[in-house]
Amino acid sequence: QVQLVESGGGLVQAGGSLRLTCAASGRAFSTYAIGWFRQAPGNEREILATIERTGASSYYADSLKGRFTVSRDNVKNTVYLQMSGLNPEDTAVYYCAARFLYASRSPHDYNYWGQGTQVTVSS
Repeated sequence: QVQLVESGGGLVQAGGSLRLTCAASGRAFSTYAIGWFRQAPGNEREILATIERTGASSYYADSLKGRFTVSRDNVKNTVYLQMSGLNPEDTAVYYCAARFLYASRSPHDYNYWGQGTQVTVSS
């Protein structure tokens, strides 16, 4: 099992940047792919990015238009989501999730979730 804790959310002005951190505890973090998702009120949970176990491969949702970057440090058991060019439409609760071995774009395929961190972008 793996436990996940997100941090780094907050209030930022439009055009600003934030870096979210997903800290993992438990066994064999490097055997898990990580996905970043977000959910705004009234919306479904939306895939943002995934990163495979070694960090060599990643996926990004087209809607992000290159504004977000995912990375991981398996020594620190941590995954990061660097976000730039934020706009009010990015306001949501952001979650990281872990899936054994392989990433997926569907939130239903992930077994372990953090509690989420709120990101609010003001205009």
